[in-house]
Amino acid sequence: MKILFYSELLRSVFGKLQRILVVVLTTFFFLQTITATAGATKAPDHLKRNNGIDPVTITGKVTDVNNSPLPGVNVILKGTQTGAVTDVDGKYSLRVPQNSGTLVFTFIGFTTTEAAFTAGKTVVNVQLTGEAKGLNEVVVIGYGTQRRGEITSAVASVKSENFVKGSVGDAAQLIRGKVAGLSVVTPDGNPTATAQVNLRGITTLNASTTPLVIIDGVPGSLTSVAPEDIESIDVLKDGSAAAIYGTRGTNGVILITTRKSKGITSPTMEINTYFTTQRITKRLQFFNADQYRQLVQEKKPGATDYGSNTNWLDQVLQKPLSKVYNIDLRGSNEKTNYIVNLNYRDLNGIMQESNNRIIYPRIEVNHSMFDGLLKLNANINGYEQTYKGFDGGDYRGDIYRNAIYLNPTQPVKNPDGTYAEHVDKTDYANPVSLIKNSDGMQQNTDLRTSGSITLTPITDLDIKLLGSRDLLNNFAGYSETKEHYSTLHDGKNGYAARGSSRNEEDLVELTANYKRTFGGHSVTGLAGYSWRQNDNQSFYAQNYDFPSDDYSYNSLQSGKALSRGQAVENSYRSQNKLVGYFFRLNYSFQDKYLLMASIRREGSSKFGTNHKYGNFPAASIGWNAKKESFLMNNNTISSLKFRAGYGITGTEPSTPYLSLDRINFNTNTYINGQWIQVINPSSNANPDLRWERKKEFNAGLDLGLLNNRLTLTADYYNRKTSDLLFNYPVATPPYLYDNITANAASMENKGVEISLNFAAVQSKNFIWNTQVNYSTNKNKILSLSDKNFQLASGYFDAGFLAEPIQTPTSRVQIGQPIGNFYGFKSVDIDDAGHWIILGKDGKPKPIVDAQADDKQIIGNGLPKHYLAWNNNFSYKNFDLNITMRGAFGFQILNTPRIWYDAPVMLTRGNLLVTAYDNVYGKRPLADDQSVSYVSNYIENGSYWKIDNVTLGYNLQLKTKYIKSVRIYASGSNLKTFTKYKGIDPEVGILGLAPGVDDRNRYPATSTYTLGAFLNF
Repeated sequence: MKILFYSELLRSVFGKLQRILVVVLTTFFFLQTITATAGATKAPDHLKRNNGIDPVTITGKVTDVNNSPLPGVNVILKGTQTGAVTDVDGKYSLRVPQNSGTLVFTFIGFTTTEAAFTAGKTVVNVQLTGEAKGLNEVVVIGYGTQRRGEITSAVASVKSENFVKGSVGDAAQLIRGKVAGLSVVTPDGNPTATAQVNLRGITTLNASTTPLVIIDGVPGSLTSVAPEDIESIDVLKDGSAAAIYGTRGTNGVILITTRKSKGITSPTMEINTYFTTQRITKRLQFFNADQYRQLVQEKKPGATDYGSNTNWLDQVLQKPLSKVYNIDLRGSNEKTNYIVNLNYRDLNGIMQESNNRIIYPRIEVNHSMFDGLLKLNANINGYEQTYKGFDGGDYRGDIYRNAIYLNPTQPVKNPDGTYAEHVDKTDYANPVSLIKNSDGMQQNTDLRTSGSITLTPITDLDIKLLGSRDLLNNFAGYSETKEHYSTLHDGKNGYAARGSSRNEEDLVELTANYKRTFGGHSVTGLAGYSWRQNDNQSFYAQNYDFPSDDYSYNSLQSGKALSRGQAVENSYRSQNKLVGYFFRLNYSFQDKYLLMASIRREGSSKFGTNHKYGNFPAASIGWNAKKESFLMNNNTISSLKFRAGYGITGTEPSTPYLSLDRINFNTNTYINGQWIQVINPSSNANPDLRWERKKEFNAGLDLGLLNNRLTLTADYYNRKTSDLLFNYPVATPPYLYDNITANAASMENKGVEISLNFAAVQSKNFIWNTQVNYSTNKNKILSLSDKNFQLASGYFDAGFLAEPIQTPTSRVQIGQPIGNFYGFKSVDIDDAGHWIILGKDGKPKPIVDAQADDKQIIGNGLPKHYLAWNNNFSYKNFDLNITMRGAFGFQILNTPRIWYDAPVMLTRGNLLVTAYDNVYGKRPLADDQSVSYVSNYIENGSYWKIDNVTLGYNLQLKTKYIKSVRIYASGSNLKTFTKYKGIDPEVGILGLAPGVDDRNRYPATSTYTLGAFLNF
């Protein structure tokens, strides 16, 4: 009740705070900007005559160690906000109110440098030294930033200059292969698909495995912001770093920082645009029409010649062209800075009617007033997305499935112009008709507003109040005509569905951050309070048996099925709240001995009355050995730091109300000659429902050699997750139903991560930087039961293969890792062409005599090793980026081969050309050998990809309007080295049945991009 009381109180006080704040601040900032611009010709007060000393102008040039000019360097008069930025020639001019002082030069990737000027010295030239992994590099952590040299936990940072180049679909694809331990895969070429992301293994059975995503301090998703608008991505990998986020930190935290306006600059505009096309990476080789007719002549069972020559895959593919435009406008003066970003993406896939159109607007304004006492921020962003949608999703997998296995002698259309169909066959539909006789649309509108006020009442103390609202609205509509397969096969006579949802997430956070340095001691303290509320609403209805196709999905009431009780109509609403209190202390002595300790206490309305709150502590230590006297003068070792940390994080279920008694009205009973609606409990309540708890130990090493030209980061982790949520069988009675969601299971993940960076060549005209990332993970189920809830068998099955097989693919078992394929191990075929498998006694036996307990582990779908090699070259104005990556030590279940390498499936459609090849060197499978899940279809999935190659040319201009131009060409997913026989070995890595190459998957593609970047 405490949570509900405080939540409602906070809602009444802060409910409209962020909306009012954003409107007021935006208006205020706009007026301030206009005022500042209008008054730009007036000399600021601090540039007026000072004690009889006239202002002076300092000029100079900033270069790197090769004497090449550095444009964009911030030059600030120390102790003031007076500053300038170097131009394309590295030159600057700064008018200062005094004839002596110190200038501070800062630039990303270079060591901050100070230079003094005195009376009569008005020219100050500076040479900046680069730092590959400098200890002064600023890294974003939870609720703040920290110098890399102070970090004691496992944190990875990737800046925009090191992002994956070319066409990317979301934020995760920018850092694919860039962070050791972070697995980012793109299983297909669907333009609406997002990358699958997993950090340090699977840690849960029922909950989400996706890391928490924070964008400029506000929760979001990988698609909440345009990739071209991102400045840096930081990943909190271990428990000690992520524990500050409590229940949301178990899967790690991805912190996204959008592009900002820095220093003092006049208004500038940047345009980034590119065009992309695609090709399918690999076509599965099915019999063409001529080859198929040979099967007809051989009188193969099921072979039928319909008289045409049709390449079905070509009928549904297209030559797509995608376009992306990003416009960035920014500017700043001493007190106010702003950025306006507009991103438009018109993405088209290789399959017809697959598209994705998104517009991302963002406006951010920052203002400092009262000599820095008060800082204000307002941010409005979001996106509007539209794409061709199908019922229940974005693209129907049966379109591709039918396109690869339909009879190639069947025509697309009948002589009368209707689409040719054979509804007598099972699971067999004309894919062109599936596209053309359906109409659908998905629309998503996400409005994200946030505002903050930061008060600095005394030096080094910042008190910040943040309010945000993320409002996501979805509309979906879909219809099928009277000529669609659903009418011809299922008698629907026209089908339509509509749905909508609204998800609102409100956040209020109050934090105080204090930093004090005295003697050799440095202390930073953070204290905060967080309140978050999520409100989700949805509606869905379908109908069929329509009088006409004219209204698509816009006249749902015209169908007759709903009135007959044969269609679906439902609505839903849920709400949950999360309240957290947190504290963190960072301490360092002489920058040698480092300590971080934090704790978060969090309460959630999703959990039972006995476990509303949980505590999530963390601690980590570090030793900068390079600071010790015995290494201080060592010219080989540039930096050496040892780290160790321990933290506890949690996971909450995605579904609320599991701890409560719930009722439903979806059953009826027959009383006195009529059906009466019955009210009954819908599930078993669990008042002891609580957090999943992950305890993680991490030990790390950061090493730099040869002035940090060679840097190494290595981490070992061991994480144990207990109280895992799972649906357990229970006795009835005492329970009303035979299952309940409870905390009982546990699992372990441990592994090693290594990141090696080498500035191999650093000459005047040629630069080569290379990076190698390696990670390994070992997963193990420790338990599936506790004293209250047991899974007596010690295992459960996951994944499922559709008819005619209808069997699970994987088994989750105590003592085994997640991802095990579980089926019959085939070792031979008999003389008639039927499978021979190994029985439970280890002896061969015919598959017709197989029993369920003859199944065994026949592979694992999760890679044991990940490796990436990234290279950046530059020669004068040219640059070349090559990223390569691979996964090793895993298997893939090739489901297309299960169905289409079996001669018996010729009765349903087409087959792979290998269907009649000899098996085990003997003979082809028998024509009557049923489709079977055996180890013959489990293949080595290891692969190595040339993932991205980008060649660019940078042209510095001295025109009045255009400062610089960059043109580039890029290719992604260019070449894959693998023994896998499917279309692409990069398959799904999430869930409890990973490694399955779905026969319905959208085809994998290679992309080719041509783009330009203009700076005005």
